[in-house]
Amino acid sequence: MSNPERERMAPPDQTPDHNPDHTPGQTSARAGRAPAALKEHANPWYRWGPYLSERAWGTVREDYSGDGTAWEAFPHDHARSRAYRWSEDGLGGICDVEQRLCFALGLWNGRDPILKERIFGLTGNEGNHGEDAKEYWWYLDAVPSHSWLRWRYHYPQRQFPYEQLVSENQRRSREEPEFELLDTGIFDENRFWIVEADYAKADPDDMRIRVRITNPGPETETLHVLPTVWFRNTWSWEEGGEKPRLATAGGDTIGMGSMVLQAAPGPDGSMPRQLYCDNDTNTERLYGVPSGAAFPKDGINDHVVHGAATVNPAHEGTKAAFWYQVTVAPGETVELSLRLAPNAAPDAFGPAFDQVLHQRKQEADTFYAELAPAGTSDEDAMIMRQGFAGMIWGKQFYNYDVAKWLSGDPGQPPPPPGRQHGRNAGWRHLDASDIMSMPDPWEYPWFAAWDSAFHAVALAHLDPEFAKYQLLLLCREWFQHPNGAIPAYEWAFEDLNPPVQAWAALQVYNIDGRRDLEFLTRVFSKLVLNFTWWVNREDEEGRNLFEGGFLGLDNIGPIDRSHLPPGYRLEQSDATAWMAFYCLNLLEMARELAAQNPAFDDLVVKFLEHFALISEAMHDNDLWDEQDGFYYDMLRRPDGSSEPLRVRSMVGVIPLFATKALPKEDFARVRRLSKSFAAMPEHQVVPGTDGMVGVGVAAHGRTRRILPHLFDEQSFLSPYGLRALSKWHADHPFSVELPGWTATVGYEPAESSTGMFGGNSNWRGPLWMPLNYLVLRTLEDYHANLGDAVKMEYPTGSGRQCTAGEIAEDLRQRMLALYRRGPDGRRPAFGWIDQFQHDPHWRDNLLFYEYFHADNGAGLGATHQTGWTGLLAEMIARPTAHQAEVRS
Repeated sequence: MSNPERERMAPPDQTPDHNPDHTPGQTSARAGRAPAALKEHANPWYRWGPYLSERAWGTVREDYSGDGTAWEAFPHDHARSRAYRWSEDGLGGICDVEQRLCFALGLWNGRDPILKERIFGLTGNEGNHGEDAKEYWWYLDAVPSHSWLRWRYHYPQRQFPYEQLVSENQRRSREEPEFELLDTGIFDENRFWIVEADYAKADPDDMRIRVRITNPGPETETLHVLPTVWFRNTWSWEEGGEKPRLATAGGDTIGMGSMVLQAAPGPDGSMPRQLYCDNDTNTERLYGVPSGAAFPKDGINDHVVHGAATVNPAHEGTKAAFWYQVTVAPGETVELSLRLAPNAAPDAFGPAFDQVLHQRKQEADTFYAELAPAGTSDEDAMIMRQGFAGMIWGKQFYNYDVAKWLSGDPGQPPPPPGRQHGRNAGWRHLDASDIMSMPDPWEYPWFAAWDSAFHAVALAHLDPEFAKYQLLLLCREWFQHPNGAIPAYEWAFEDLNPPVQAWAALQVYNIDGRRDLEFLTRVFSKLVLNFTWWVNREDEEGRNLFEGGFLGLDNIGPIDRSHLPPGYRLEQSDATAWMAFYCLNLLEMARELAAQNPAFDDLVVKFLEHFALISEAMHDNDLWDEQDGFYYDMLRRPDGSSEPLRVRSMVGVIPLFATKALPKEDFARVRRLSKSFAAMPEHQVVPGTDGMVGVGVAAHGRTRRILPHLFDEQSFLSPYGLRALSKWHADHPFSVELPGWTATVGYEPAESSTGMFGGNSNWRGPLWMPLNYLVLRTLEDYHANLGDAVKMEYPTGSGRQCTAGEIAEDLRQRMLALYRRGPDGRRPAFGWIDQFQHDPHWRDNLLFYEYFHADNGAGLGATHQTGWTGLLAEMIARPTAHQAEVRS
């Protein structure tokens, strides 16, 4: 049996390289092309993967309402009965790269009013802190080829408290914590099922599936397990759409055209029943209109739960399930075995079945052992592995043709007329059908531009070709707007995310060995278009002071930065600094490309010139406050007056990122060729070590003023990284007077008490991983330029002098401490949840949260935000230079 982690990395038209010295993540420039848009080039190991979301209801794509209320337009209650237009969902599922055929688990504890076919959670308007999944599941393991995947879920044995979760969270205020499933007491006495699904590929199209069911409770219980296959509904939207067919192919086999699902007998030796219906909407239940399908989508649900005659006795349809009923004694585990493959086999579940699972697990162990740097502890190796597993499970099928969505399908009622001028109306060109890295498969089952950039940096250690594909994808003509804009996220493609794509592309290029110049050239040419769009769109007065709105930072200030009162403008410290950062990263790309092609020299000069103009604007205008030693946004009023928004937040820290070290000879050469850059004041130029010269948008003296704020434990520095808002504001809230109201911001270390950008927008105080990560890598750049000679007090007031490299390593250790067990045996990220801290059924299953309590480290927000919190795994796979020196 071949090793897919080696084979997937070989070009599709060449023999796989079985080099025993192979290192994970080191591939050729042509290796393992990612799927979907280039399906004809995709490595076969990508054909099947964890591309099936945990939620497709409540998304923008499925919203055909007149008022854009996506959560209410397609609620959870509709999901079991209504066919999805754009994608599918399921429990711990997989599908093919085009999501034509899907497989997932269905469960029923004998007490719930519905089958458990998808994860339940609150909508944005139901939760006191916004949308929130109210279940417990984990992505425990995965490898890039998807030849080995492991998923785990805890399902209550008593009736699931759907109504209680909704009503109690609606009752609670923003000042109260969310009411979680554990809070209901439903898991008391271990009265729940542990359901684990392992997937192992014997070859690219032969998937062996093992489902383990454990009863940790005190009594013998029965669980209904329904491994389910179905076709995504592609036939209802176009007149004459061809409808595929599932049908029985024997007592143990469901046939589905070119594939079959084969089932082994249950623990009692009996074969499970086969149940069939159609993946079509039950219009009678939802709308009181007779259904076009005799056995619609919820037929299996109604038959199992209510005994209704709602499954097809002819054993055919477009959705089918094997129905196991397993009775498990306390403390025991039973196993179910299935095989998804091109053909049924009489000996499908013999010793060879177990051998495939065993070998793929061993290969995954080897893959991650090679990925961990020497000296990595077992605990850090586990954190890294589960973090990367979540990122692989976050690879999702994303399907969205905006023109069709706006105009409606021929076979369906037309959308409301106002839709033509509403959400995403200016993005008719966007036509996606791709595998994309999502922030998470439930709370954010859609891409976000700057999230994707951070994902790519982490994924580059696992699968650099997929990481590069993600960065290129948003710049392809079916994503990037003809005017150069990159879509932000599906709720509003026209919103702006920080332009971090160039930085991420350089990081991926470096991690992949600095050799794929074709990738660098392709992404550079598209990002130049995007940079030009920013300059033309977001610098209203041509002063090189940029606006841009919320820029992903939501509630970071006292006012909604995207919706100002009429006549007001906001010159943004962060937007301007992001553009300087963008300049420097495009400059670095141009320098790299110019080494092979001198034609790029002109662009080196161009971006240094533009960087100098932005630096001058930040230096000479009002964004810098000399008294406070900090950068602030500047509010311009209609009467010509202005006011700095004196909020000490990450907005004023971002200028530190716009720093670059240049070889002295390049620096001198470019100065001779340029004008604005040549005139940069000396205090923005810092001679470094090894013939390097550092330039920065924040002058050296200003950097020295900002860093004491950043390193102050009573300001930004927390035990677990850097706060988004200075703790100084706990005693010094900031207010600004606007027409008819007063806007105020104060320090909030956890959930925000304002719903300015929706209930789950909480940038006001918590610790967020991406900006912490950028600070860490910026400090590494400082150290690379300045060396050991330059030291700073860290923490502020401690009297301890440290190099920038030592500070970067300390920040890394603080962030990793979120998930490491402390002396008391507790992981800070698990907060006050005792089961997560101590119970052996829970404690080593990691949840990667969206953000963290800035004072105690408790995980908050989305519970599976492995996307950018997965940077923790990257920090283990790529420690700081200082740590590498210590280990060596």
